[in-house]
Amino acid sequence: MNDPNPHDTPTRVLVIDDEPQIRKFVDISLRSQGYATLLAATGNEGLTLLASQGADIVVLDLGLPDQDGHSVLKELRQWSEVPVIVLTVRSDETEKVALLDAGANDYVTKPFGIGELMARIRAFLRAKAPAAEDVSRNYDDGHLRIDLAAREVVLAGQAIALTRKEFALLAMLVRQPGRLLTQSQLLREMWGPTHEDDTHYLRILVGKLRHKLGDDATAPRYIFTEPGVGLRFSAEGRADDPSAARAPETDERP
Repeated sequence: MNDPNPHDTPTRVLVIDDEPQIRKFVDISLRSQGYATLLAATGNEGLTLLASQGADIVVLDLGLPDQDGHSVLKELRQWSEVPVIVLTVRSDETEKVALLDAGANDYVTKPFGIGELMARIRAFLRAKAPAAEDVSRNYDDGHLRIDLAAREVVLAGQAIALTRKEFALLAMLVRQPGRLLTQSQLLREMWGPTHEDDTHYLRILVGKLRHKLGDDATAPRYIFTEPGVGLRFSAEGRADDPSAARAPETDERP
């Protein structure tokens, strides 16, 4: 069993998708890894299951027969903070950003490999799982060590000096390993709501931070770019499965 839930109760995943083949495929894959599943073919059915039985994470398809996935996400976010991974056939960057800003935690583009979806699910569950040590305040993969509480960053045994902005950006990413943070989210938190379109600020800051961490933008180990969308931090230091992070992107743009 690969379910990262340390308790006896298996992690429950709600899958909302109108395609029977996809529901069956995802259901079998999840249950084979020790997860419990709830399956819904419509938005209303999915919302009802979530409200009545609860779930630890939701996999939501956008193309539902009774209502658009956007509507389901909007309604869900009025009363639940459960992590939501959206399945979409739309590859437009604007659409992806809109989904994340509307409350989705991540997205997977159809057609997708089950390994990618499982890695995203594991990343979210690891991020929220309790541990003996406060993992939300620490990262250590043997090469890079980050202690957010002590504001210390050590690379290959050597302390790294970061500026206030560089450390703030790193902290935002490390606190949510594997999660895609949009440019607008990062800009809003770092510079305020009037700078959400100033992507060059973020591009420059990311470049400086990567340089200090020895992270090659063309083959990153820690900070991964979704071109035109945002950034995610590798979850390798928190798990034994490096696939929790996306494959390297070659575009420097955050």
